[in-house]
Amino acid sequence: MSEQRLLYLGRADVSRLSGASTRLYVDAVERALRLHAERKFVQPLKPYLRWRGEQNHVADRIIAMPAYLGGDRPAAGIKWIGSKHDNPAARGVERASALVVLNDTDSHYPIAILEGALISSYRTAAVTTVAARHLARQGFEDLACLGCGPIGRTQVDMVLEHFPAVRRVHLFDVNRAAAGRYADELASRPRRPEVVVAESAEAAVRAGELVITATVVDKPYLPHAWLRKGAFLSNVSIMDVHKEVFLEADKVVVDDWDQCNREKKVIHQLVEEGRFSRERLHAELGEVVAGARPGREDDREIILLNPMGMAVEDIACAQAVYQAAVDAGAGTWLPLC
Repeated sequence: MSEQRLLYLGRADVSRLSGASTRLYVDAVERALRLHAERKFVQPLKPYLRWRGEQNHVADRIIAMPAYLGGDRPAAGIKWIGSKHDNPAARGVERASALVVLNDTDSHYPIAILEGALISSYRTAAVTTVAARHLARQGFEDLACLGCGPIGRTQVDMVLEHFPAVRRVHLFDVNRAAAGRYADELASRPRRPEVVVAESAEAAVRAGELVITATVVDKPYLPHAWLRKGAFLSNVSIMDVHKEVFLEADKVVVDDWDQCNREKKVIHQLVEEGRFSRERLHAELGEVVAGARPGREDDREIILLNPMGMAVEDIACAQAVYQAAVDAGAGTWLPLC
């Protein structure tokens, strides 16, 4: 490593290095989850930077996400991710933007800066994909996604790549045109699942064996009654699910308890009300991946995953992209001094 320069990887670089498969991200996230279960990590609680007071939307914030991962390939760094819910409509840009900085674990010098929004989108979808191996019903055929923005589309694309048994995709978006455009895109691909643009969120959820939320809502709307027996709900956008789902699901799984039990999210509200606790939680996802806790044990179980998103996952993914870039001679080297 030269301590006088660092590698810059823009979105085009990250996209090329990711290749035609998302295996790089799935493997990196699975490794991060195992190390999380083994407690071979350091991950401070992420601070949320907000400044609009009561007028602030739940999706409007800038978050700092630092982490260190141990194991045989140690990595350290931070993701700095901004989000503004009205970016697409008001500014014609994506809701979220991000950078990831990687640091050498010996000298602590920065070694790379990577465009992070694409990495973040892929790692978020990889969490659902890894979780579905353990928490979804084997051979599930019906996938439902609420929200057809970049996060929702990436979720569906990755699930379809890794679960070839999926035959039907049920889409819902409050912007029906967005759902229609994505449905047309899916229908044009060589592997054409049957695509249904649902009339309502309820219709999509009731149809799904794997249900994914990828919205920017700030108030719950999804009740337990909508979920079919055997459903696995990956609550990616966090605020969609009514409190009763946490209380009535057969299993509730989180990525990290400390990260989830804060910021007035639904779990935090339930804990403050005395209706939920760490003891009621089934497991952290890494414990399931590592085999320390069981995943799905019955085809009729309703299982809820509440993934706040962990910096260890971002750093693991960024490390994998960085190593691919070094191996391929990709990116742009910038002088540090």
